[in-house]
Amino acid sequence: MSREPEPAVLYPDVAAHGSLAAALQAAAAGQGMTLPLNVTPSDLLRHATITSVVPHRHSSYVSAWHHERAWTIWGSSNDRLMICGSTKDLSELPEVIRNWAEGASLDEIDQAAPFDLRTGRFEVPDNNLAEVIASEWQYTLKDARDADWPEYQALIEAAYAEPKLRRFYPFTSHWTLGFSTTPYPFSPEFVGVSSPRGSGPYTINNRANGHALTQVATPAEAIAIAVARIPADLLEMPSETSAEDS
Repeated sequence: MSREPEPAVLYPDVAAHGSLAAALQAAAAGQGMTLPLNVTPSDLLRHATITSVVPHRHSSYVSAWHHERAWTIWGSSNDRLMICGSTKDLSELPEVIRNWAEGASLDEIDQAAPFDLRTGRFEVPDNNLAEVIASEWQYTLKDARDADWPEYQALIEAAYAEPKLRRFYPFTSHWTLGFSTTPYPFSPEFVGVSSPRGSGPYTINNRANGHALTQVATPAEAIAIAVARIPADLLEMPSETSAEDS
C-alpha cells in the first residue's frame, strides 16, 4: 500500500489559500460568485462544509481524496444522500455548491454539473413515507444498473415490478436485497434475496443477513418466494400514493 502523501504536497494550491474552503471561495470569486462554506479545523486542506438555505439539505460537504488529486461533493437531504460526484478540476465545483446551497432542484444541479452527480433519489422535504420509499426504489434501481452485475440488476428490477414488494423500503446488505416498512432501523425483516455472479442460483434467506432457506434458478422465482414470505398483517399495508422517476 502506497504511503499517503501530505495534503500540502498533493494540494499545494489549496495550501497556498490556507484551507479548502478558502480555495473554493477563490475559485468561486473568479466565476463571479460567493459560497456559503465553512472550514473544517480538523482537516483544513481536505474538507469544507456547505450551508444551505434549504433546512432539509444538510450534511453537505466537499472532501479531497487522500492518495490522488480529486474532490468529491456530498449533499444529503433529510439524512438521505441526494448528490455525490467527483472531479479532478476544482473549478467545476463552485456552481454545483452554489446551486445546492441556494435550493436549485436536483435536475437543475445535475444539468449544470460537468460530472456525474445524481444518486437516483429524489427529495422528500416532508419525509412522507410513501415518497421516501419511492425515492429509495429509484436509487436502488440506478445503483443496480450502474453495478455491472446483470444478475443483480435482474433481481432488483424483478422486485420493483412486484407491487406487493414495491410498497416496502428496499435496502441492501452485502448485495442482498431486503425489505422494511420503514427506513433504518429496518423492521420487520422477513426475507433477503441474494443474486449470483454469472451462472448460479438466487438464494433466499430468512432475512437480509440471515441463514439461507432455499435456492432457485431465476429472479422471478426468488421474488415469488419473497412475496409469499410477506407477513399477513403487512399485506394490508396501504399502497404507495405516488412515485417519481429520477
